[in-house]
Amino acid sequence: MNSKQKQTKDRERFLTAVLAIEKLIRSGDDCLIIAIDGRTGAGKTTIAKYLHGKFGGNLFHMDDFYLQSHQRTRERLQEVGGNVDYERFKREVLDVIERRDVVHYRPFNYHTMDFDAKYARDMVPKRVNIVEGTYCMNPYFGDPYDLKIFMDVEHQQQIENVIDREGTSELDDYIDKWIPKTDIYIERMGVEARCDLRIMYSKD
Repeated sequence: MNSKQKQTKDRERFLTAVLAIEKLIRSGDDCLIIAIDGRTGAGKTTIAKYLHGKFGGNLFHMDDFYLQSHQRTRERLQEVGGNVDYERFKREVLDVIERRDVVHYRPFNYHTMDFDAKYARDMVPKRVNIVEGTYCMNPYFGDPYDLKIFMDVEHQQQIENVIDREGTSELDDYIDKWIPKTDIYIERMGVEARCDLRIMYSKD
C-alpha cells in the first residue's frame, strides 16, 4: 500500500471519529477532551496522529506516564490498570485541561527510567485535546471525556502488528504479559462498553 492509498484508507476508517468530533466542535464547547483506548496493536497512536493532524489541538500519550522506579511495587503491578502513573496523569494533565490552564508536560522515559527533559514542554490550552493510549479510560479519572473511542483488532492481526512495530525480540513479553494485562483491564473496567465509537483495525 503506497502513501496515497494509506491516506485514503485512514480517511475511510476514521470517518466516524471525524464526524463525531466535528459535531462536538459545532456544539460550541471551548474545551473538548477525546479519549482513544483499546487493544494492543489496534492503531490507537495511528488514529490519534491522524485526528491531531486534522483538528490540531493538544495530543497526550499514556506511554509518557510510565511508572517511576519507586512506584513499581508488587502490589501496584498486580493492580488492574496500575502499570501507568494514573495519579500523575490526572493531576498534571486532565485536571489542568479542565481548568483551561497550561499543561507542564513531563514525559517519563521507560528506557532511561527518568523524566525526558528533551521532550518536556508547556502545552497551552487548546479547544481539542486528544488523549491516546491504553489505560486512559481508567475509572479513577471519572468521566472527563467528551468522546470515547475504542480501537479493536483481531488476535492474529494484533500479533502481526506487534511484530511489525517491535520486532520478534519483544513478542514473548507482549504475548505473556502486555496483551493479557490490557485485555484484563478492558474487561474488568468495561472499557469497550463505555465508549461511544468502536473502530476495528483493517490492514487492507
